[in-house]
Amino acid sequence: MKGLLAKKLGMAQLFNPDGTMTAVTVLEAGPCKVLGLRTAEKDGYSAARIAFLPLAEGRATAPRLGEFKKAGLDPHRHVVEIRNYDGLEQGQDLTAEMFKAGELVDVTSTSKGKGFQGLVKRHKFSRGPESHGSMNVRQPGAIGATDAARVFKGVRMSGQMGNERATARAYKVVRVDPARNLVMVRGGVPGAKGAVVLIKESTKKIKPKGPAGKPNPRKV
Repeated sequence: MKGLLAKKLGMAQLFNPDGTMTAVTVLEAGPCKVLGLRTAEKDGYSAARIAFLPLAEGRATAPRLGEFKKAGLDPHRHVVEIRNYDGLEQGQDLTAEMFKAGELVDVTSTSKGKGFQGLVKRHKFSRGPESHGSMNVRQPGAIGATDAARVFKGVRMSGQMGNERATARAYKVVRVDPARNLVMVRGGVPGAKGAVVLIKESTKKIKPKGPAGKPNPRKV
C-alpha cells in the first residue's frame, strides 16, 4: 500500500494522441515527509505517518511540535497515518514519482458542504405530479409504517448534505508531472479547490472485459 497527501488544484482537459479529450483533476501531490513509522512489534500494526505542507513553528500545537522535533523535522500542517505502508524510513521524502500513468488510485477528501437539502437533491427522489391541483410536488410523503407507531431509523429524509469524508475509488492516473509534483486523475474527485486529499493505491479490483467490451461470463 502506497499513498501521498495532495492539494486539489482544480480540473483541466487533456488531449489524447487520437484526438479525444479527457477531463482530469489536477492534484499537487507532495512532497511529503515520513514523520514516523508504526511497527507490529511495538504498536501491534504496521503503518507510516505522512506529513504535508510546511508550517511555521509558532503555528503548531505543542504536542504536534514535540513529535516533529523528536523526528528531527520541521513542523507540517497536515499529518495522516497510512496502514500497511512498508519499506520507508523516517525523514524520507515522498513525491509524485511513486505513481505512474495507468495506475488505479483511491482519493479521499472532505466533500463540498451543500447545507440543508430536500429529498430530491439529497436522495435523488423523483418529484410528484404538478397537474390537477396536486400539491405533493417535492414533499417527502408518508414516513410511518403499519402499526409501528414510530419512524424507523435510517429513513431517507431531508437534512445536512455534503461536508463529510468521502472516498472515490478506482480513479485512473492519466498523467504524472514529477517536475511540478502533479498527478492528474481521470474525472472529478471529492472536495473543493484547495482541499487536501489523500491518494492511495486502489483496493478495488477491476474485472477484465471480454469481447466487444462486455464483462467475461461467470465461470461455473
